[in-house]
Amino acid sequence: MSNRKTIEAIIAPPPPHMVGDGFRVHGFFPGGKIDKKRMSPFFLMDYGAKVDFPPSDKLRGVGVHPHRGFETVTIAYHGRIAHHDSAGNSGVIGEGDVQWMTAASGLLHKEYHEESYSKTGGLFQMVQLWVNLPAKYKMTTPKYQEISNDKMSRYNLEDGKSYIELIAGEYKDLKGPASTFTPVHVYNARLKKGASADFRFPASYNTGMLVLEGTALINGSLADTDHFILFKNDGEEISIQANEDTIVLILSGEPINEPIAQYGPFLMNTWEELEQAISDVSAGKFGVLED
Repeated sequence: MSNRKTIEAIIAPPPPHMVGDGFRVHGFFPGGKIDKKRMSPFFLMDYGAKVDFPPSDKLRGVGVHPHRGFETVTIAYHGRIAHHDSAGNSGVIGEGDVQWMTAASGLLHKEYHEESYSKTGGLFQMVQLWVNLPAKYKMTTPKYQEISNDKMSRYNLEDGKSYIELIAGEYKDLKGPASTFTPVHVYNARLKKGASADFRFPASYNTGMLVLEGTALINGSLADTDHFILFKNDGEEISIQANEDTIVLILSGEPINEPIAQYGPFLMNTWEELEQAISDVSAGKFGVLED
């Protein structure tokens, strides 16, 4: 009997929308075929497919806004993104880098095109994830992980040119650099034409893949660029065969089986906790950050 994971759906990119004036994104979830718990612990995925921004002296992006109860994970594929938050953290990520911000008990932050990239413009591509936190960790101290590409573990495949890039979790005998609160796997599979890679995740884990570049056969089904592949909670094995040079973002994690209450930038367990978050922002308890 096959132990392959069954593909539940291959989802075309939803119509794009703007987040602020710097991020043109396709909101794959929550919404449509993927509700707020279907990809738990991943709550949200905004995909900024490839787009060319013209040069600008104004830094495009998203101004100061609060978060509580989860983590934001931003993965840069093209372009450069700057970040500041009210806990005193700041950083710039470029192609292949990741910023992993734990909002937890609450902070203010802003993110925008980095100054030199903004002045020249050019190709931009990114993914932002919201990773939920269990109730017992929602009010922990905020933190920030800047994960440059050279910090990531790399598993080289047999062709000597393709590899799996680990951001979080384990693959074979390697471990990604990100510190996480629940078991999650976040990888980039960077495959040359004709290369293949195999993965194994528990049947109970929620698992999905986003094709960022190229096309591939994933468990025998063709997946095109900018499409998201959602797997059923069955089987354990997944194979990817690249039809051309291909990049695939791979997400798998242990579900958080707790109530979800979400309002705007807050992700908690109860409506009372959401009301408290709104009150705490108004009272200045999330700190200060200039716009």
